[in-house]
Amino acid sequence: MPNVAAVLKEEITRLARKEARSQVGPLKKVIAEQRHTIADLKRRLADVERGQGFLQKQEKRRLKKAPVAPAPNQDAPRFSPKWVAADRKRLGISAKHYAQLVGVSMLTIYNWEKGKSKPRAQQLAAWANVRGIGKREALRRLELLEA
Repeated sequence: MPNVAAVLKEEITRLARKEARSQVGPLKKVIAEQRHTIADLKRRLADVERGQGFLQKQEKRRLKKAPVAPAPNQDAPRFSPKWVAADRKRLGISAKHYAQLVGVSMLTIYNWEKGKSKPRAQQLAAWANVRGIGKREALRRLELLEA
């Protein structure tokens, strides 16, 4: 009798495995298809990120380019220490961030605000480019400069 029980047990195990394989087979196909889809989406995302990375680098280079100082016969932008402080406060950013936008040091911004120094022609042109922007544009440029 123990022999018959062992044979029955083996047969039940064999049938259970066969049933499990018949149910797992289609699932394996679905999983393989999903993995393929995920890999494809990852490739597409990488392509998009590479494209955005290129645009960010391009914009960063554009922002870092020093503005051309006005020619002697052109009117130079006017400057006032009060205007620097007022513009920085209007944008709601620190002197450090304002300095990054203009392309000078934080100490330079403080000296301009206190009237201890005045910007050189190239710095004046850079400051003139920053002074007309809004809060959103300033934050966007800072984000690009820090990235």
